[in-house]
Amino acid sequence: MIVPNDFPELKSLVWNRDPVRAIPASEAFALYERNWRFVDTGRLTEREMRLIRDLAAAYGNGILLVS
Repeated sequence: MIVPNDFPELKSLVWNRDPVRAIPASEAFALYERNWRFVDTGRLTEREMRLIRDLAAAYGNGILLVS
């Protein structure tokens, strides 16, 4: 389970939910993929980049499908 409030860009992607409520890792991965165009990559912290890499490894066969 991942708490969006702990990751600035993920927190911005869950604008319509409570960011302190934990979500499943697979859901966090799907949010990043579907909404990547809204992610400010310049604001990604090392910790959040590591999270994205780990999620891609676990749920995307090492690939984050973004356009």
